[in-house]
Amino acid sequence: MANAPVQRMSQLMAKTLRDDPADAEVLSHKLLVRAGYVRRTAAGVWTWLPLGKKVLANVERIVREEMDAIGAQEVLLPALLPREPYEATGRWNEYGAELFRLQDRKGGDYLLGPTHEEIFTLLVKDQASSYKDLPVILYQIQTKFRDEARPRAGILRGREFLMKDSYSFDLEDEGLARSYALHRQAYQKIFQRLGLDYRICAATAGAMGGSKSEEFLAPAEAGEDTFADCPNCDFAANTEAITYELTPVDASGVPAAEDIPTPDTPTIETLAASLGVPASATLKNLLVKVDGEIVAVGVPGDREVDMGKVEAHFAPAVVEMVTEADFAARPDLVRGYVGPRGLDKVKYVADPRVAPGTAWITGANKANTHTKNVVAGRDFEVDEYVDVVVVQDGDPCPKCGTGLNLDRAIEIGHIFQLGRKYTDALKLDVLGQNGKPVRVTMGSYGIGVSRAVAALAEQTADDKGLCWPAEVAPADVHVVAAGKALQTELALEVSGKLAAAGVRVLVDDRAGVSPGVKFTDSELIGVPKILVAGRRAGEGVVELKDRRTGEREELPVDEAIARLTAAS
Repeated sequence: MANAPVQRMSQLMAKTLRDDPADAEVLSHKLLVRAGYVRRTAAGVWTWLPLGKKVLANVERIVREEMDAIGAQEVLLPALLPREPYEATGRWNEYGAELFRLQDRKGGDYLLGPTHEEIFTLLVKDQASSYKDLPVILYQIQTKFRDEARPRAGILRGREFLMKDSYSFDLEDEGLARSYALHRQAYQKIFQRLGLDYRICAATAGAMGGSKSEEFLAPAEAGEDTFADCPNCDFAANTEAITYELTPVDASGVPAAEDIPTPDTPTIETLAASLGVPASATLKNLLVKVDGEIVAVGVPGDREVDMGKVEAHFAPAVVEMVTEADFAARPDLVRGYVGPRGLDKVKYVADPRVAPGTAWITGANKANTHTKNVVAGRDFEVDEYVDVVVVQDGDPCPKCGTGLNLDRAIEIGHIFQLGRKYTDALKLDVLGQNGKPVRVTMGSYGIGVSRAVAALAEQTADDKGLCWPAEVAPADVHVVAAGKALQTELALEVSGKLAAAGVRVLVDDRAGVSPGVKFTDSELIGVPKILVAGRRAGEGVVELKDRRTGEREELPVDEAIARLTAAS
């Protein structure tokens, strides 16, 4: 076995901190900075220090090994990309303000790549001409860029981040399904090896496009995604992807619609209180503008509109809230009393809960007036049904009806069956077996490599600091010299023997640092095993501690070395 390195903390370019950074919001941000893994360079831009780079490299290694295992081939594409391919697919504009755009000295337009579908498609177009060249899976581990309006949460939400993105190219949809399944299985192996707790959830495709999409989510308080899972069946989905079937009801017994005076009731709360009815009996109508055109969105009065879902549905169109000026220009739209009956030149979109036959109390489009017994499909028509409500804890599972549980999570991976969106735009064909052109079909698959480091920190840390799983830790053992010359001599001797046996060692040989600070740092840094050359060093006895469990025992040096060598 080849010698492993010994990293001496007396020479390490990193300093631990006693206090949390003032701008730190989440646990991983606090601990990765305090333990000397990363340092902030600018808003959303981070420097990886030696310990952090080791962890990042270990995540890369695991990802690379599992991608290679499914036959994927690694390449490296540029991060600085030309405008034209992204304009051909529409994403030059669709990405909006999050896309880093720049010009060269000649005025040519470029971007810093947020993802590389277009460039991989052009690469395959250049390299593949026949059905014999496919299928193929290509991947890279590459720095990506996103101009976040408010970078936060440390490396969880930065402007620059490391990502593994892979792309499959197949001749037919069945081949795409196989490539997708290969990636799904590889991702499960990757996240299991990383030691992450994760869920596979149905997801929306968003600006990526495609027919099928799943997210790999790591449950954590710091997560920006909300997902729902069912305690009774295998259903799990990002709340943005949850849809319900439209279920019409019988409205034959509902009386005719009738206007009722409701002075000073412009909100659902005041209306429900005035009439003594639950908010769920009312119909809320939210007005938005979609590329400047007013659209009404109808949901039950006790539910909130999920603007993310609305924006995703109408993308790439721009969705905005209506303004006072819009109401002034449309006197037929009475603020606080808008209803679906008689709306003129306004598209009406409703959640499936506003199904045909459901009856509501809603605005009459007249000041201080509402209408009761308003039935969907009888008194007004819905132009389009879209799931637009904010999913709540306890909402029925779309699969079995059991109440759903909601939780926060960090997105660590996302896989898409893109189909031919990009190959159509960029005209990627190969000659088929019959000599005729075949349009290639594509998949896209991403893993947040740097984000996985933060997700691990969030999930595995305790009240003392970081606590890395063995395969991603910056070292196998953290050797601590308690302070005296004899203890330091033994710590360095043991470190050399461990390294010779292939064990990765971080040794705290700092002079003038108290034993208490060294012990605290060893727990903060989070290497799985801690070996202390302390009070019994003169007897050749050391203390071996498990960082996660806190279990410790005193052992002769040779036995400690043998145990650590066997475990590495």
